[in-house]
Amino acid sequence: MDLKASVATSATGLRAQALRMRVIAENLANSDSLGRTAGGDPYRRRVATFRSIVDRTSGATQVAVRSIVGDKSAFSRVYDPGSPAADAAGYVRRPNVNGLIETADMKAAQRSYEANLNAIEAARSMTMRTVDLLR
Repeated sequence: MDLKASVATSATGLRAQALRMRVIAENLANSDSLGRTAGGDPYRRRVATFRSIVDRTSGATQVAVRSIVGDKSAFSRVYDPGSPAADAAGYVRRPNVNGLIETADMKAAQRSYEANLNAIEAARSMTMRTVDLLR
């Protein structure tokens, strides 16, 4: 794989991880968003899924976002009869967002983002060394 293809592959990884971090940030921001009506569904956690694609011009495998899907895990219920989102029994459905899981996912996405940046920096450094040798 040439340097251009490796940079392009890392760039797709950067875009994918940036989107993943944006989705995680949205999950954290909405971790307290309740349903708008009594007994209504609260915010549902979203997860970015990825797929690999082959770039036909370079033959390099790259990353693409497949979709952003809602997490199918169950909502928790809290007894709060005074809430406008409470059902007839006085229970409020809470979002299925777990701050600990989101924090761990964010850290993994950050590390993947940094790894792609380091790969781009290594390719740039090799290019500069090659140019220096040719002088």
